[in-house]
Amino acid sequence: MSTLAQQTLKDPYVFDFLTLDTDYRERDIENQLIKHVSKFLLELGKSFAFIGQQYHLKVSQSDYYIDLLFYHTRLKCYVVIELKNGKFIPEHTGKLNFYLSAVDSLVKASDDNSTIGLLLCKEKDTIEAEFALRDILKPIGVSEYVIAENLPENLKSSLPTMEEIERQLKIETKE
Repeated sequence: MSTLAQQTLKDPYVFDFLTLDTDYRERDIENQLIKHVSKFLLELGKSFAFIGQQYHLKVSQSDYYIDLLFYHTRLKCYVVIELKNGKFIPEHTGKLNFYLSAVDSLVKASDDNSTIGLLLCKEKDTIEAEFALRDILKPIGVSEYVIAENLPENLKSSLPTMEEIERQLKIETKE
């Protein structure tokens, strides 16, 4: 992976702007990231442009859906992000490698650089990730993500929601 690509990816990603219960699914994370796409882009870093969620690819006779697809304007390449709501397992890299090949063949332009893959997992074992990536030739990174826990129910009712705070700020700035 190029030095710029390595500097672009970080570990861990902190998604403290998400509001999820403790029992969430990958799609819940994905939907919350899209709902808060501007904050997610800031967490990713500079030069990322959002392309799509559940981005459809048709390979042979089968349909595939990439969790999140971005374009990095400085690297001039697509960035495929796959979310896993659990511990990293080596099989995840095979699926991501497949997506990178598909995007390179079906989506990227001739003047784009090779697609980069980022696998975001709830937790990872660095040695397992290193072994899984060792002989893969495509640029893939494995990072953890951190989500702030929701407030306990007894505290939720005593604190204003973000919407209430935003409404109050709008009222105060108009006065």
